[in-house]
Amino acid sequence: MYLRAPFLQILETFFSDEQWLSWIDKLAEDDFVVIDDFISNEQLLQLRAFLLEKWQNDAFNHAKIGSNINDTLASDIRGDYTFWLNEKRDEQLNVFFNLIRESIANFNRYCFLSLAGFEFHLAHYPPNTFYKRHFDRFKDKSNRILSFVIYLNENWVDEQGGQLRMYNVKGQEHLDVEPIAKRVVIFKSDAVEHEVLPTTASRYSFTGWLLYQPSTVGSVIV
Repeated sequence: MYLRAPFLQILETFFSDEQWLSWIDKLAEDDFVVIDDFISNEQLLQLRAFLLEKWQNDAFNHAKIGSNINDTLASDIRGDYTFWLNEKRDEQLNVFFNLIRESIANFNRYCFLSLAGFEFHLAHYPPNTFYKRHFDRFKDKSNRILSFVIYLNENWVDEQGGQLRMYNVKGQEHLDVEPIAKRVVIFKSDAVEHEVLPTTASRYSFTGWLLYQPSTVGSVIV
């Protein structure tokens, strides 16, 4: 879903200005930032429970490729399933929407980005699925500024795969990030090409984009 600027009233503060400045400096330098323990154990359990309930109730859809929600189903490119979030409907997740509001406010304050809103979904990669190399910004949908993913995978180990592989960052050909619980990865949507490596276990995340202006709901996921 898309939510616009008037909603950006922050009801509580999660992190200090010093923490945000440190993360934003890292993002400016490397085009991405990885932050561990971005959410609490209680928040992790809440978000996982909500996701698993929706999955068990068949509320997820097989994700497609393209800039519109009704574009092409291509299992040879991506195999994930998504549940798009709506703040009015999914009020159980208000704490997470407020965390996104705080993020937008700080990126606007310190980076002068003029972000206007966001769109988010829950994601499930079943075993033996992946998402091939891609960017998150489309030619016909250029308002995705920052990609934002919080991982919800408890007790994840390297052998399960599912890493987020980012290309041409920090002077390296690629960098792999493990999708461990409570970790967030934030990166520039137009600058960081990436893929999700094949996973041998169910892989869960809370994923979306911080936007300049309203848009139709997209279908790219990290």
